[in-house]
Amino acid sequence: MPLPYFSAQTNVGLVRRNNEDSILENPSLKLWAVADGMGGHASGEIASAIANSTIEQAVSDGASLPDAVQQAHKAVLNEASARPQYRGMGSTIVAVHSSGHQYQVAWVGDSRAYLWGQSNLGRHLEQLSTDHSYVQMLYQSGAITAKEMATHPERNVITQCLGSLELSALKVDSVDREWNKGDWLILCSDGLTDGVSDQEICNILSAHDHIPSAVDALMAAALTAGGRDNISVLIVSRPPTGFSRILRALGV
Repeated sequence: MPLPYFSAQTNVGLVRRNNEDSILENPSLKLWAVADGMGGHASGEIASAIANSTIEQAVSDGASLPDAVQQAHKAVLNEASARPQYRGMGSTIVAVHSSGHQYQVAWVGDSRAYLWGQSNLGRHLEQLSTDHSYVQMLYQSGAITAKEMATHPERNVITQCLGSLELSALKVDSVDREWNKGDWLILCSDGLTDGVSDQEICNILSAHDHIPSAVDALMAAALTAGGRDNISVLIVSRPPTGFSRILRALGV
């Protein structure tokens, strides 16, 4: 059997009662995303679901990934406006859209994208996204060190999200890269990164050759670390082309 080129898990964690995270997996569109909802009273999970469904439809209609994220922001705002009980709900988002040899990652908030790639020195972990967070602003201004970011009491305060009432349009950040042999992209909510350090993520990935087992191990590590938040982990490698799909089906 050919090995899967993507896998994902989401878990409520060990403290919260409901899961406000949402995962998008659409191999036909070569589109994957992790959304982390917020707002409480079930509205967070509504916001994250709206975010992913809107992005999926927008990309299907031909929108670029950043434009699709902007559409998701407006969709969350519109739903909150139409239903007062959902006012104030929001969601972070990190998404990847692959096309041929290239892929694009776009994000808003503090859900992250990492590249697990190969270099002359061996495997390495690179954070592709930059958090839209208060502590990131402090770090970039020189007010705190990178080490202090991990323990800062306001490390979970984000500076923008889908559905933010203060912003009619968001600053959607994105990066464009070329797939290299053996590349894995890791998309995750902060339920993983708040409990599992980058070094621990690197150690776990180093110990696993297959994507599903790596996802299992990352989720287990986040739960072992306390599972204080919802946890979502998604790993995807380069989607197979038409010819490589045939080879994979044949087990070659």
